[in-house]
Amino acid sequence: MTTFSGRMPLNPRKRRSAGSPKSRVQSRKPRYRVQGHKLQSRMERTTYGISIVNSAESRSLAWRILGLGVVVLLVLGIAWSFAGQRLIASLRHHRPRPAPPADVTFSQSSGEIVCYEFVEVTISVGKPTAENPFTDATASGHFGRIDQGSDIAAEGFCDSADGSVYRVRFMPSTPGAYKCVVAFRQDGRDWVYRGRFQAVDGRRRGVLRVDPQHPWHFAWEGTGEHYYLNGTTAFLLMGWEDEKVIRDCIDRLHRLDVNRIRILLDGRTDHFWTEPVKPGNGFSANLIPWVARRPDDVERPGFDYTRFNRSYWQKFERMLRYAREKDMIISVIFGWNDTKVHPAAGSEDEHRYFSYAVARIAPFSNVTWDLGDDINDFRSDSWTHEAGTMLYQADPYRHLATSHPTDNRYQDRASLWFGMTSFQRWDRPLHRWMLDQRRQQEGTDRIIPQVNEEYGYEDHYPTWAPYTAPAASADEDRRAAWEIAMAGCYQTTGETAKRATGVPPDTGGGWVNGRGDETMTMLQGYAKMVHFFKSIEWWTTNPHDELVNSAAFCLADPGKLYVLYLPHGGAATVTLGPGRYEAKWFNPRTGDYAVLSAADGPEWTSPVAADHEDWVLLLGRIELAHEG
Repeated sequence: MTTFSGRMPLNPRKRRSAGSPKSRVQSRKPRYRVQGHKLQSRMERTTYGISIVNSAESRSLAWRILGLGVVVLLVLGIAWSFAGQRLIASLRHHRPRPAPPADVTFSQSSGEIVCYEFVEVTISVGKPTAENPFTDATASGHFGRIDQGSDIAAEGFCDSADGSVYRVRFMPSTPGAYKCVVAFRQDGRDWVYRGRFQAVDGRRRGVLRVDPQHPWHFAWEGTGEHYYLNGTTAFLLMGWEDEKVIRDCIDRLHRLDVNRIRILLDGRTDHFWTEPVKPGNGFSANLIPWVARRPDDVERPGFDYTRFNRSYWQKFERMLRYAREKDMIISVIFGWNDTKVHPAAGSEDEHRYFSYAVARIAPFSNVTWDLGDDINDFRSDSWTHEAGTMLYQADPYRHLATSHPTDNRYQDRASLWFGMTSFQRWDRPLHRWMLDQRRQQEGTDRIIPQVNEEYGYEDHYPTWAPYTAPAASADEDRRAAWEIAMAGCYQTTGETAKRATGVPPDTGGGWVNGRGDETMTMLQGYAKMVHFFKSIEWWTTNPHDELVNSAAFCLADPGKLYVLYLPHGGAATVTLGPGRYEAKWFNPRTGDYAVLSAADGPEWTSPVAADHEDWVLLLGRIELAHEG
């Protein structure tokens, strides 16, 4: 074996003086020895106390040294690469900061506003210098009643590509004199504005809340009115280029007594689930909330998640403002599974997206939040909880929020951020399933409204649907809505898309994009149901199917009010509280009433319905009816 040492030991048989020349340099003459059949060649060389044995093993050593050298070079190269990156990052970090803005001015939108509208402080930046105005500068404010010690923090947002405009908004909920302090910050320097304004009570319907007295239901903050949720879906409403089309869609749905629309804030697709929808001619299926290098590329838009597309957000705001004037709630959906491009889960880009939406949209009173459609197909259950909690903490107005999973086990029922369920249940019938959802919610000791927001869309029969035609016809969907309502729950539907977009007759779009025409009549049937419930104190009732025979469903405030739904006509027998009751037939298909003879308890059987279609019986205690 070849060895290296500091000094070779002296041959004990040939001891020499340490200072002898031969002790330092030995003979270089080779010697040969024959051992058996092996010929061994050996040359020893000792120079300045180092001995090298030249043999086959020395050649092996050479290869080892060469390999070691390669490894050393690789290690040095990697080290230099990391060092170079750190050096570049350091140089970037220590690059000269741009000069601060030449001028920063503030302007306040009004000195007096109605409660549930918002005051806006605009920050104008002269000669902006921020390299990325969405990340390199901030705006924020604190707002509060002068006669109260506490205030509310509100983040602002950049509203220009060059950083010349920022805005901070605040929506007061109570009348009074308010003060505000708004700050703009860039490169460690602050510019501060102090202002005042008056909020007056305009009896405006405000933020949608869970009814504190009847938490299975909703109520308007501001007026205290009860809210009967009757929703529909228009995922890609913001894909219409002509904003008049958007307004026309809202107007039509409002006339049909729809009071909440599910709309995507971010979403893009190139397939439409067998529906006759073809983008073009004024409609795009690619929503663009961020600046994009390839906005028309569905899968690779090249989003810059650090820069927002302000023109799109301004368009979204105009839609919100128009809907607000009609008391229409907009369910703002942050994303959906059909879009394969999202900010990374839990990333700074994702947090920035949520924060920007809150700063910009939350001051509108008519919004609710939805973390995502089919959320569990692209986000985890733990993400939903964390993102919902983050959103709740960021939103100074605590708008109702939910998520919409394909698997209904992933409902964050017990969490404070979770204001209502958003089920996806297509299987029919739905009544008993919805009753079970109420029972599950009761098990959390936290009562919130139960809403099925996707139980199939009109005339929509994908291959995976649990039914075939005509199970999702306009009439069958209307009946499903009654089943849900009779469980003390709410629903969001979706109109047919068969009237087409981009192909003849090109007058519809329904649940895909919100557009409809006069042939689409399903929501007229839903409106009759809404009118019926709004004519009574529905929020005081609870499911009491045990009070009727098995063929009917019952909602009741026992001893005061009873609603019986007969899916296939016939007669119903109901157990009543003491007293006499006014009885009526209600035809849910026409909206007509027919008065019956008074009903007396403790048990009453109705006449047989006129046919085998669905019918409703309404019984109200006569004494209470006279008082009303």
